[in-house]
Amino acid sequence: MIVGCPKEIMNSENRVGLTPDNVAQYVAHGHKVLVQTKAGEASGFSDAEYRKAGAKIVKTAREVWSKAEMIQKVKEPIESEYKLLKKESIVYTYLHLANHKGLTEAMLKKKVKGVAFETITNPDGTGRPCLWPMSQVAGLLSIQEGAKYLERTYGGEGLLLHGVPGVKKGNVVIIGGGMAGTYAAKAAVGIGANVTIMDVDLNRLAYLEDIFGDRVTTLYSSPGNIENAIKDADIVVGSVLIPGAKTPQLIRKKHLKLMKKGSVIVDIAIDQGGAIETSHVTTHQDPIFIKDGIVHYCVGNMPGAVPYTSTMALTNATIRNGLLIADKGLEGACKINPGLVPGINTYDGKCVFKGVADAFRIKYTPVEEVLN
Repeated sequence: MIVGCPKEIMNSENRVGLTPDNVAQYVAHGHKVLVQTKAGEASGFSDAEYRKAGAKIVKTAREVWSKAEMIQKVKEPIESEYKLLKKESIVYTYLHLANHKGLTEAMLKKKVKGVAFETITNPDGTGRPCLWPMSQVAGLLSIQEGAKYLERTYGGEGLLLHGVPGVKKGNVVIIGGGMAGTYAAKAAVGIGANVTIMDVDLNRLAYLEDIFGDRVTTLYSSPGNIENAIKDADIVVGSVLIPGAKTPQLIRKKHLKLMKKGSVIVDIAIDQGGAIETSHVTTHQDPIFIKDGIVHYCVGNMPGAVPYTSTMALTNATIRNGLLIADKGLEGACKINPGLVPGINTYDGKCVFKGVADAFRIKYTPVEEVLN
């Protein structure tokens, strides 16, 4: 198979879909790899390293997209890339289609086989192995960024999250106790903040209490508990996730009036539409906006801020299935690893992921029907 890795062109997206080591693995399996020039530069990988690993370096994204049978990248194609989608090819990346109607329509029109990192599971149907690494990075970054934007310079309340002797610590409320929320809690506990984690899964709350002990407070994520918790919060982290579907908005515009002026919202879920009604996607160059006195940090590709760490962590998780798809074809790979099946969002012009179909009220075809 010909595997292509274009340069990411989303604003401030510094990650890359393949490392030189990944290229060497594909080549060792008998595949050809096309890498767009300078695709890995921001992550610390030179064209020379890719060549040494066996890749062919090409000048343009168009050449990569037109010649490759499978595209492996990091972020969903943006509008300028829709025209590059190749009919009946495989696109293996984060897709977040439930928040991107135009991309969904383009992929259906071109009959692209869209395999979304975020909806792939383990073979037994549990977990999200390709989502977890970036959730970990985003969770850790949420506290780092939230603490920064508490500074008065950025419109924050001027509070040091850790506190100092004789001065109170900051309060962090994390809504969603999944992987991102857990790592946000890890960072917040590590910095010495007062931490509350909220979730609707009582078993998850019990697990979080087991691992963090009395260093966190766990609360059931009901509307009333959310309203009460955010009143005293200095940082609110929205880390709710329904894989492949649009994120429910648990904090509404009216709730901002309950919060302290200069407190910070970090909406990790913005890739899937956001957990806060007042959120909209921002960039690393212009990461925040202030609404009703509340600082909002809603960068759509948070892990892109630390591209070397993020690229290594992501490709560690994605290369195995990438090799399997290249070796056996998507259909054959699904027979070997059933966890790939829920990863397929579009196939042969059909929407085969219910969360996406529901988001846009389009026809849903069960993926099992198209694979059989």
